Amino acid sequence: MIVRIASRLRGEVWIVKEDERVNAKSIMGIMMLAAAKGTQLRFEADQAEITSLEKEMSELFASKFQDE
Repeated sequence: MIVRIASRLRGEVWIVKEDERVNAKSIMGIMMLAAAKGTQLRFEADQAEITSLEKEMSELFASKFQDE
């Protein structure tokens, strides 16, 4: 679901966990983070895309990844 949201955005989207940074449009990259429940992640995107990314990711995490 994260990849689906990130792929809709035109610019680059990154996920940062501690000192690791992966492309949010790559399922393999996300899997390599091995982020367990409770892990703090930071999302980075081009300035023009950040508002949309923040809104969609907040909704995704608030719904606990329920596909609606």
